[in-house]
Amino acid sequence: MGLGWEDCKKINDKLIYASITGYGQTGPYRQAAGYDVVIEGEAGLMHITGEPDGPPCKVGVAVTDISTGLYAHGAIMAGLLSRQQTGKGVWIDCNLFETQIAGLANIASNYLIGNKEASRHGTSHPSIVPYQVFPCKDGFIMIGAGNEKQFALLAEKVLGKPELATDGRFSTNGRRVKNRAELVQIITSTLMQENRDHWLQKFQGLGVPHGPINNIEQTFDHPQAKARGVTIEVEHPRAGKVKMVAPAVHYNGKRMPVTRPPPYLSQHTEEVLSKDLGYSPERIAELRKEKII
Repeated sequence: MGLGWEDCKKINDKLIYASITGYGQTGPYRQAAGYDVVIEGEAGLMHITGEPDGPPCKVGVAVTDISTGLYAHGAIMAGLLSRQQTGKGVWIDCNLFETQIAGLANIASNYLIGNKEASRHGTSHPSIVPYQVFPCKDGFIMIGAGNEKQFALLAEKVLGKPELATDGRFSTNGRRVKNRAELVQIITSTLMQENRDHWLQKFQGLGVPHGPINNIEQTFDHPQAKARGVTIEVEHPRAGKVKMVAPAVHYNGKRMPVTRPPPYLSQHTEEVLSKDLGYSPERIAELRKEKII
């Protein structure tokens, strides 16, 4: 169709042209198909996701796809700024594989700098204890006591076991990591004695990071979600009023309004071909006749 970067650049050299692929424009995998779940496995994410004694797991949403879109979004913004300075467009090569490798974050650093291979830890942290999900009588709680003060508050004010903070096995984070299994068992057996809401109430005002494990209904019913207005209704020309998740960013204390609904398939094809690429009505008609568009 002549829609590649080199073709489009001849028509408009100010274009910001973003290519999103599985593996990028060069290299031996440049023609390979790339799906989120495949890249999660190939770029290391599945290897570190799941229980220690279980198989590799995929993340609950298409996090690699989403992250790649966010990377591309930032790159497009940078491209627009570059065009203001140079007057020239730019070709952005963004792909799932490199995005996911970049998303390995501290896991990648541990390997590259310390030559340390990663492993699966479930919800726990490899070097902070307690820092994981714990079961209660009727649900689950995430607890992240990241320092000695927080652990002492957890032991005394929440669990009612102040002696844990001075126990030689658990008095420092290093010792808690070494004796992880024993401490996790003590915390678990205590939390299992009461319902989730009982424990959540005990955490209030302590400054110890914690939170319930919510299902999706509970997430949207969360008081903070309601206060921040995380859902909106958008009028769609075909579907009518559609509930959606609101944009997650606020500007000057306000959320930007959604001024138009998501486009339906091929809604802007003709507009892009004619206005942006200069295709004639006759050429567009030919493409439709040949079922190319």
